[in-house]
Amino acid sequence: MSDAPRAVSTALAPRAIGPYSQAVVANGLVFCSGQIALDPATGQVVGADVVAQTRRVLENLRAVLEAAGSGLERVLKTTIFLTDLEDFSAVNEAYGAFFSGAPPARATVEVSRLPRDVRVEIDAVAALR
Repeated sequence: MSDAPRAVSTALAPRAIGPYSQAVVANGLVFCSGQIALDPATGQVVGADVVAQTRRVLENLRAVLEAAGSGLERVLKTTIFLTDLEDFSAVNEAYGAFFSGAPPARATVEVSRLPRDVRVEIDAVAALR
């Protein structure tokens, strides 16, 4: 029998701004909602450039994953949403610094707009520890 889904919430990442959870844990996996470059303490957008925003996004994802009982080293798949695919190389460089082992599977798509007019959003699926 499978485990009942459990919502994850941490003050170390931006709170959900709608009817969704920061993440949900079920069947040994963590499904993280998309994170944007918000400072969890102030709720304000961090970083004017895509590199700074990518770092903040991944710090937010790390906080959610750790609250769920996982970590970046356990990420299986991410999706990166960019408002401009010209940022792909810069995001790749910042992203790569957060994944020391074999990087997770990934999709990257260009979108017309993201919440709070940020330049990048990333979601993730990870295994529990």
